[in-house]
This record gives sequence, structure tokens and C-alpha cells, in this order.
Amino acid sequence: MAYEWKPDYDAAYIERAERLSRIREDASILPGLKEFYKDHPVEFINDWGVTFDPRNAEVGLPTTMPFLLFPKQAEFITWLRDRWLGREDGLAEKSRDMGASWLCVGFAVWMFLFHPGTVAGFGSRKEEYVDKLGDPKALFWKVRQFINLLPIEFRPAGWDQKKHAPYMNIVNPENGAAIVGESGDNIGRGNRTSIYFKDESAFYERAESIDAALSQTSNCKIDISTPNGNGNPFYRKRHGGKINVFTFHWRDDPRKNAEWYAKQKNTLDPVVLAQEVDIDYNASTSDAWINGELITDAQRKGPADVEVNGPWAIGVDAAHMGDDESVITKRRGLLTLPQISRHKLDGPDLAGAVEEECRTLEESGGLIGSIVIELDGPGVSAYDALKRGKYAEKVIGVHTGARQSDDRNYNLKAKLWRAANDYLKRGGCAMDKDPELKAQLGSYRYSYRDGLLLMESKKEYKKRLGKSPDRADSWVLTFAEPVKRPTEPFQMIPPSRPIARR
Repeated sequence: MAYEWKPDYDAAYIERAERLSRIREDASILPGLKEFYKDHPVEFINDWGVTFDPRNAEVGLPTTMPFLLFPKQAEFITWLRDRWLGREDGLAEKSRDMGASWLCVGFAVWMFLFHPGTVAGFGSRKEEYVDKLGDPKALFWKVRQFINLLPIEFRPAGWDQKKHAPYMNIVNPENGAAIVGESGDNIGRGNRTSIYFKDESAFYERAESIDAALSQTSNCKIDISTPNGNGNPFYRKRHGGKINVFTFHWRDDPRKNAEWYAKQKNTLDPVVLAQEVDIDYNASTSDAWINGELITDAQRKGPADVEVNGPWAIGVDAAHMGDDESVITKRRGLLTLPQISRHKLDGPDLAGAVEEECRTLEESGGLIGSIVIELDGPGVSAYDALKRGKYAEKVIGVHTGARQSDDRNYNLKAKLWRAANDYLKRGGCAMDKDPELKAQLGSYRYSYRDGLLLMESKKEYKKRLGKSPDRADSWVLTFAEPVKRPTEPFQMIPPSRPIARR
């Protein structure tokens, strides 16, 4: 809970001056003090750290001031220490303007001074965010500032900024420790590090390739970012349950209160407010077709919360290559069961997996209404195998790029996504709490062509986010509409003409 925070900087300076005077009067104090700081980064930063904020000038405060940690900041420093010593990764989600950059800098300098041979790495999506000489927004400007403003007793012996702190590389001449920087696609391509800070990592263009590179170079990788929607690896990592998470909410900041929040609400775009202040991953964006809150509402419910009736609709998305997944979705009315995902299945094997799931549903008293599979790439061989099997009459092959003539949807894909969105808007439905499904559904973009709804293609989605939306596409296929005909009980309404898949 926020409370009034009015640190007395004058008193802090006086206390530091008195402490430094005692050290200089009695040289025997310094070795023991350094040994203490080796295990106590919070105390070191509070005792000697300095930070910078040019906005203080407008309210009559010094722009350069003692770095006095409020409780949540101190907790964060301890959390970083625990991650590093435990050789494990961590993720810090934050509201904007929480001082996270300075905290990471303070921690890195603490390692640099008191732990010989360590290497702290910093990466950001743009080079100027890491290092740009003379620019206070750059992380390495902050590092140099932090070191230079320490008493000489705590700076490395022989420290010379020009010699030991060149571009993107700061070296401790006394103990061999270093602080290094990288940017963009070069992140993780350098030397091994003891800890690696990934600044604003929710905004990386190729986050998964960066993660792969860093997995080979550091045992402790710290993702730090404000949210950037729910269609990215940062979101999936945050909600996947496999990584230690630190939440830095504005309510934890004693400098902020209800009046501060009201001002943000009046001046910021609602989406920016939701994501960057309230840490809301589901804030709607202008080009996302499904509102994340609709998905959240459905994932809050379980099978016991909804009435289930009607036949089962099975959606099958066949994998193309590499890390893509073949996904089977089982939806019956208002209920969607946990999806089945498999890697490296060929067409016949995927067909066998689909038939196995259908048999299990029938043994539980269910009726298979339709099995919908997209006739694109590997889906064709799975379709052919299914048409020779037990459920042949239930199998529907679709081309989602097929043009429609309903004056609303450009192609079949748009029609299916419109039906899926309407389904969620009606409410009362339940689906598995899968963060990956939620991320994919909530990040699919749309546009209009000739006044008709057009969803982005799978290829476009994968290029933008680095991962194929297989789970979303599989779920949306369950909204294909079977119709009864004299010869075929279940068949997709035929499209007017097929075109290239969108």
C-alpha cells in the first residue's frame, strides 16, 4: 500500500559524510565494511548509492541525490540476489516509472565491486537504450554515473572512466569483474554472463531467438518490462508458472497515490494506462480482434460452471514444420476441454490421434458432430486418412482463404473468427486456463478490405510474433458450421470460390 515518502536527502548526505569521515580516520574499518557489503546489496546502495532524476528540478529537489530505497525496491534487490545465487531465471513485471533501471544498475555495480570475475549483462531492443555517451536515458550512462559518484574508497583501485568504461564495456581493473551491453538481435551473442538483464523484453521483435541465445550464455536471466499485450513470449513466460515472478505495481511506490493515478488516467490513452500503469496484459488494442477480457472471463470458469449440450465439434490444426504444433480442440457448446498438442506428427499419425480423442468422447456418452481440418499443407494427408476411418462422415475439410459472399467477411477465416468472437461476447462459456491459447487468441490482428473483415494470415502472425498461432486456429475451426444434407449429414457450407489461404 502506498504511503507518503519524503526522504530527507540533506540528512542522508550528512550521515554519509560522517560515516566517510570515520572510515578515513580509521583505515581498519573499511575492510570489514566491504566484507559486510559483499552479502548486503541493499545496505550498500542505501549507504552510498546515488541516482539521478531531472524532473526533481521542477519541484525544488536536487536532480542528483542519495539512492534511498523504499521497501519494495529493497525487496527487489534482495529478489535479484536470490535469483543470481540460485542460478535461476526471473521475470519482473512493472508499472512505468518504478526506478527499475536504476535498481538493476545498482545491483550490477554491487556485483562489479564486491564479486571478482563476475559479468553483468544488459540488453535492450535499441542500441541507444543500452549505451549512448552523454545520454541519461542509456543504461550505461547510469552505470558510469553510479560508479563515479561513489567515494573513492569504494571505486576500483586505479579507476579511470576513459580507460575502463568504453562503449558497451565497463571493466573493474582491480578484480576483473565487468558490465557488458548488447542490443537488438545481438543480445545473447556475446560472452558468458553471471546475470543478464533484459530491459523492456516484452517489446523484443525476436524474443524467442534471443532467449535461445541467452540460454547458452547465462544461468540467470532477468526479464524486466511493462506489459505489451498478451501475444508475446514475455506474457507466456509470466503466466506459464515455470519462472519466479516479481510484481512492481505502482501501488507499491510510496511516491504515488490516488491523486497521482487520477492524473495518469486523465492524461494517458486508456490502453497505455492499462498496460503500463495497471500491468494489464489484456488491455484491448486497436488491431486485436478478440478482447483479452473475454478470454479471461471464459478461463475463469470450469466444466462444472456451464451447461453442456449438443455434439462435440473437433478442430484440427496440422503443424507445418519446426516448432509448430499439431493441435486438437474439443468443444461442446459452452465448454472447451484442454487442447491436445503434439510436435512432429505426420498426417496419418495426427489422424490417429484425432480418432483416439473422438473414441474417448463417445465412450463418455458424447456424440461427435464434426471434425474440421484445414486443407492446407500437412492437413491434407491427415484429412485423407480421416476420410478413410471410422468418422469419415463427420470430417469437413476447409480452405480458410475461400472468399465469402455474405457482405461481412472477406474469406472463411474471417467468418470463423467473427463467430468465435460472438461466442465469447455472449458469455457463459468455459475454456481451459492455457496462457498460450489466451495469448494467441488475444493477439490476432484484423483489418478491413473493401469493407469486409480480414484476419491476418498465419504467416503474418508468425513473422510478427515468432510463433505459429496453432492453438488459436484449432479452436476457431470448431466454429465451422455443419449443415445436414440428404447424402452427407455434416458438411461445411461451400464457399463461393477458393483462393490462397489468408
